[in-house]
Amino acid sequence: QVQLVESGGGLVQPGGCLRLSCAASQSIFWPHTMGWYRQAPGKQRELVATVTTGGSTNYADSVKGRFTISKDNANTVSLQMNSLNAEDTAVYYCNLQIAVNGVTYWGQGTQVTVSS
Repeated sequence: QVQLVESGGGLVQPGGCLRLSCAASQSIFWPHTMGWYRQAPGKQRELVATVTTGGSTNYADSVKGRFTISKDNANTVSLQMNSLNAEDTAVYYCNLQIAVNGVTYWGQGTQVTVSS
């Protein structure tokens, strides 16, 4: 079974930046989508950004122009977050979905806190 390990979360001031990384325990050669979701206290988990095997990207409207998702290699995806604001505060979860069967994997999450 695939394991996803996130890193890069932390505390930053408004206007600052962070780079999150997610590493899968094995390379995924089947068509798949990797990405990031986030969940703030009292809110539902929401999509932040995804990237497919073919390189297509998708972003939530709230992060377009500020966040960039990158498929760094066969088992790693990163999220560059710029111009952070308080509304970005949440636990960020790495996600992997295999296209052929819809099987989904989740990381344990990494906390991002934007505060002065």
